[in-house]
Amino acid sequence: MTDTTASESPAMTLSKAAPKEAPLSPRQAMVRRALRHRGLIFGALVMGIVIFIALCAPLLTQYSPYDQDLLARMKPPVFLGGEPAHWLGTDALGRDFWARLAYGARISLMIGLLAATISAVIGSVLGILAGYFGGRVDMAVTFLINVRLAMPVVLVALAVVALFGGSLMVVVSVLGLLLWDRFAVVLRAATMQVRKLEYVAAAEVLGASLPRVLWKDILPNVMNHLIVIFTLEMAHAIILEAALSFLGLGVQPPTPSWGLMISEGKEMLLFEPWLITIPGVALFFLVLSINMLGDGIRDVTAPEGRN
Repeated sequence: MTDTTASESPAMTLSKAAPKEAPLSPRQAMVRRALRHRGLIFGALVMGIVIFIALCAPLLTQYSPYDQDLLARMKPPVFLGGEPAHWLGTDALGRDFWARLAYGARISLMIGLLAATISAVIGSVLGILAGYFGGRVDMAVTFLINVRLAMPVVLVALAVVALFGGSLMVVVSVLGLLLWDRFAVVLRAATMQVRKLEYVAAAEVLGASLPRVLWKDILPNVMNHLIVIFTLEMAHAIILEAALSFLGLGVQPPTPSWGLMISEGKEMLLFEPWLITIPGVALFFLVLSINMLGDGIRDVTAPEGRN
């Protein structure tokens, strides 16, 4: 008789002896995909740093963003030969540049978050209702979307802000009321697809109420689209606020705003370019991190990506 045990290779023996890995739960699989997603990790890391700076600004600097010292005006950053006391230098009024940058992160994050939230509520409600009901509701929402798309965002924002003033709440309200169209378009299309699925029909047959169907069955399944659009519009709102502030129609001085800091430094561009470079780079990395964070969340939580 042939000894079959002796004829088995060591690799086969090890494969038989090695225990099989237990299947991962959906949450564990999602965490594993998140840890392997470089864009998500980078976006979350940069966003975490900006949020930490914004929340802990009083602890990170001894200066107020409003205090002026004309004797210490236009001091360069440390890496350009400046003093450690003002390691990012001072502006034309002697205000500490690091203090204004740190407190300005609060303004940018608040405007982006509030404007995107207002837009998300308006656009999501309209898009989900249009996609679910169709017919005349869809025609009415489509008409509103077309009207909104016919209105240039920047020009309308400039006109409204110039008419009512450039206060923080006016800027947030204007941006929130002008950026909802992408939410409506994307969620309308996504809802039309979800509405045809069997579990939605089963909920309707079982007598589930309309709010229950929309909240429990429709909204969770279009949430991936909502998250991505939210991050895009949040970044869009931050850029628009910076543009309005740069033109002098956004957040008004002396409120620290990254767009306003760029505007205040444009006259010294050829002599002190760091006055524009520092807030410009900060704005670039903030917008980049928001977009990468949104894309990463979409990739990690997308139904087609689940095991």
